[in-house]
Amino acid sequence: MTDAAKYSDQFVDWLVEEGYTHCFFVAGGNIMHLLDSVRTRMECVPFVNEIGAAIAAEYFTASSGSKNKKAFVLVTAGPGLTNTVTAIASAWVESRELLIVGGQVKSSDLSRGLVRQRGIQEIDGVTLVDSICKATLQIDKPVSKELIISLIRLGSTPRKGPVFLELCLDAQAAAPFETETAQLKDTVLPLVTDQELDRVLELLSQSQRPAFLLGGGVSREEVRSLDSKLQELGIPILLTWNGADLLPANNPLYAGRPNTWGQRSANIIQQQADLLIAIGTRLGIQQTGFAWEQFLPVGKLIHVDIDDSELTKGHPESELAIQADANHFLTALTQKAVSQPEWQVWNDFIDVVRERVPLNDPQNVTGNEYVKPYEMLMELSNILNEDDVFVPSSSGSAFTVAMQSLQLHGNQKIVTNKGMASMGYGLSGAIGASLANKDSKTILIEGDGSFAQNLQELGTVASQNLKVKILLFANDGYASIRMTQRNYFNGAWIGCDSSTGLGLPDWNELANSFGIPYLRMNPNETFSAEIKNALNSEGPSFIEVPIDPEQTFFPKIMSSVQPDGSMSSNPLHLMHPQLSDTDARSLMKFIETY
Repeated sequence: MTDAAKYSDQFVDWLVEEGYTHCFFVAGGNIMHLLDSVRTRMECVPFVNEIGAAIAAEYFTASSGSKNKKAFVLVTAGPGLTNTVTAIASAWVESRELLIVGGQVKSSDLSRGLVRQRGIQEIDGVTLVDSICKATLQIDKPVSKELIISLIRLGSTPRKGPVFLELCLDAQAAAPFETETAQLKDTVLPLVTDQELDRVLELLSQSQRPAFLLGGGVSREEVRSLDSKLQELGIPILLTWNGADLLPANNPLYAGRPNTWGQRSANIIQQQADLLIAIGTRLGIQQTGFAWEQFLPVGKLIHVDIDDSELTKGHPESELAIQADANHFLTALTQKAVSQPEWQVWNDFIDVVRERVPLNDPQNVTGNEYVKPYEMLMELSNILNEDDVFVPSSSGSAFTVAMQSLQLHGNQKIVTNKGMASMGYGLSGAIGASLANKDSKTILIEGDGSFAQNLQELGTVASQNLKVKILLFANDGYASIRMTQRNYFNGAWIGCDSSTGLGLPDWNELANSFGIPYLRMNPNETFSAEIKNALNSEGPSFIEVPIDPEQTFFPKIMSSVQPDGSMSSNPLHLMHPQLSDTDARSLMKFIETY
């Protein structure tokens, strides 16, 4: 690292001190000084489009597992920023750390709201993204380290979110800010009180069927360090999709992943708990179901979250809402809670439910010439290493099947972003996760329609020679949209596949054009020696997975259109297709209506 000759040097040095090791960027004139500074201070990775760079930075930081290994996004003014807005919004709703540094025209060229545009490529970036960021700042002249670092740290605590800093071109080139000692205050997190903990312990002592629901606000390191205490306590653990890799599937306490599009067995278990302790999850509608009034129909909820607005939003209703740091709460509770003998009966019942309710619903139909997606993904994690990373797409059937089927083992990770359910998220996310986990393989599970939206980043995969293994679910377009048009509009097809106007490439030719080895999975031998070699090889691989365009995706929550045009949905435990009366009576015996 060289001495700071200009403010952009100084600014980047501050980022390095904060743990930023990587810069993902698309070059542009209005960031020329920042780019010149960062090239000698960090590992710089060029992307084809800013949206890919921003998504990759989110996944890099989310999957690195280190406070001293972060990536930020460097984008130029105007379209450089506007291209990142979907990624910023997605990180906002998923509470993910994401630092976006944008260029801006010279301060003398700013329109300052008097006209629509004065400088070339000028647009007011701060106003544009302020509602989806924890902090924003336009810097038209050098400002202090204290201000910059305090804003950046807002993005990491107490509830994470994007931070956008916009530097005018002349501010970048200005002399360094006068040296000063930064007076930074530590963030004070709210902690569970003794009175709140006593109430939790009281409710636990009265419970016969307790369960934990752990979300993304809980760290993997914390859960795994507490494993012996959690095993001794014996409370089954359910995981949200953002917390899906907190425990391996073979952990004795693991009870599955409940969700609106979740595992049926996990939904059945969660809905029959008489006490659910939800920690580090906002309990959004995806987690509670659209029929959130019927969430926990026979149980009480203890909701622990860092954000008071999530605790008081009114859905679902809580017996006890605690604003506290999730990790501290979990540690404090496991130190004082005492296992109850009757909980073993509950755990035995959970084992029965998980054994009798398969992840691949028996009523799923797959044509003979196609791969069975549930069975393939149920097997996938077992043939990979214990430190590999899975990146399911963020929407559509490939994503849903992955989150229902994948059974992690060892230290395998899952990184995804469902809040915005944005198509095109997978490939860029896999790039970020791969750069953060270079010693591991990153497995991308993506539908062809979604993949096509950001396929330009195959160039980044190839140029970096990343160990990204692409499993492309090829079903001729948008399977989820096709299913919606079938179910609700009697098959009035429009824009969902090649026959209705959607244009998709030849995947073999596309992969070859980037120099990425291509294979097509054989439905009769999904994990052939050739496929296994590709999955475990160095460098990237592109594996086309033929998926039946008429493939069914069960189980799922069904909704119906009401006479007034509104939608009505089933509660989480009543997924479609319905269980037989015999199975429903025995597997949902604590719920009166099934």
